[in-house]
Amino acid sequence: MSYVIDRRLNGKNKSTVNRQRFLRRYKQHIKKAVEEAVGKRSITDMEHGEQISIPSRDIDEPVLHHGRGGSQGQVHPGNKEFIAGERIPRPSGGGGGSGAGKAGNSGEGMDEFVFQITQEEFLDFMFEDLELPNLVKRHLTGTDLFKTVRAGISNDGNPSRINIVRTLRSAHARRIALTGSSRARLREARAELEQLLLDSPGDLPAIRLLQEEIERLQARVKRVPFLDTFDLKYNLLTRKPDPSSKAVMFCLMDVSGSMTQATKDIAKRFFILLYLFLKRSYEKIEVVFIRHHTSAKEVDEEEFFYSRETGGTIVSSALKLMQEVMAERYPAQEWNIYAAQASDGDNWNDDSPVCRDILIRQIMPFVQYFSYVEITPREHQALWYEYEGVREAFPESFAQQQLIASADIYPVFRELFQRRVSS
Repeated sequence: MSYVIDRRLNGKNKSTVNRQRFLRRYKQHIKKAVEEAVGKRSITDMEHGEQISIPSRDIDEPVLHHGRGGSQGQVHPGNKEFIAGERIPRPSGGGGGSGAGKAGNSGEGMDEFVFQITQEEFLDFMFEDLELPNLVKRHLTGTDLFKTVRAGISNDGNPSRINIVRTLRSAHARRIALTGSSRARLREARAELEQLLLDSPGDLPAIRLLQEEIERLQARVKRVPFLDTFDLKYNLLTRKPDPSSKAVMFCLMDVSGSMTQATKDIAKRFFILLYLFLKRSYEKIEVVFIRHHTSAKEVDEEEFFYSRETGGTIVSSALKLMQEVMAERYPAQEWNIYAAQASDGDNWNDDSPVCRDILIRQIMPFVQYFSYVEITPREHQALWYEYEGVREAFPESFAQQQLIASADIYPVFRELFQRRVSS
C-alpha cells in the first residue's frame, strides 16, 4: 500500500469552492448591494469591488440533533409579567449591528456580517441576466473561430480516440475472411469423424488422418490473432469554421450646451456601464463612439468620455453620421447593429421630426435594437414625443427610458438590456 502526502502550501484561493457556494446562497443580498453601489459610484470607480454586509439573522444555519426520545413530563413555573400571545419588545442598546442609536445598559446582539467581493465578482453580479437583444446574424467572412466536429473513421489516430465498436467489428470481419474456409473444412472434418466412428470404429488409419487434419485446421484458425493493428479504427476529428456573431454598438452622446455637467456625468456613467457590459460579455463586438452638438464627429474612447467640446444642439447630425458609418463599414446582412443614444431631449425645434424620419426610414429597418435615454428631471422634450412614433413603428427593436438621477442608471440599464425569454 502506498500513501501520497500533499505538502504543497495552500494558495490564496484555497477556499474558492466554499466562497462560490456562499455567493450563490446570498445572491439576493449581494445583487441588492451591487445595485445600490452602482448608483453611488463615480465614473472612475465603476468597475471596482464592493463591501457587502449581510444581517446576522440571515446567516444562521439550521442544526440537526437527536432528541431526548420517549415521553417526557415537565412542570414549568408560571410568571406574573406576561400572558400567552403577548409581544415582548426588543431590549434597547447593547448591540444590534447597525452602530446607530443610544447607549444602553441591557440587551445583546451581533454585528452584521461584512465581506468584500472582488472586481470580477462585482461585474458578474452587475451584468447577470443581461444580453444584446436579437443577436442572430452570422457570417463566415474573416472568422477565426473553429469548432471540432466528427468527420468519420480513420485508420490512424490518437489512442484516446479509438472507436471500440468499429475496431471489434473490423477484427471480426478479418477473422471471418482469413479463417472462413478453414472453419468450413473443420466442420466437415468433424462431421466425417463422427460418421466414421459410428460406421467403422475399427478403421484406425482413416480416423487418425481425420484427427490430424482437425488438429491442423484448429492450429491454423488459432494462428489468426483476435486483434491486429490493421483492425484499429479511430474517430476522425476535424476543425470546422464556426460562424461567429459580429456585432457593433453605436454610442451617441449629446454634448451640447444645454447638457449641464451633472447631466453629462450621468450620460457618461451610462455609457461606461454599457461599455463594460459589452467588453465583458462579448468577444466579437465593435464600438463606435459619436459625440454631437450642432455637428457630429466619430471619436475614440478617450475623447468620447473626456473631451470638453460643446455647442448648440442638432441631434439629427449624429443619426446621419451613424447611417453613413453603417453603410460604409457595417453591412446589415453581416452585422448585428445596435445603438444607444443619451440626451437631455433639448433639440432645435425643426430638427426633432427630421430625427424621427431618419430613424424610421434609414436606421431602424437595419438595426437589431435602438435604445434612447433621456436625462431630464423635467417634462419630456419634443424629441421624446417624436421618438414615441418610432417606438410605435418598431415596438420590438426600439426602447426609450428616462433618467432623472444617477441612482436610476443601473435600473434603467437593466430594463433596456434584460434577457428576453424566447417564446
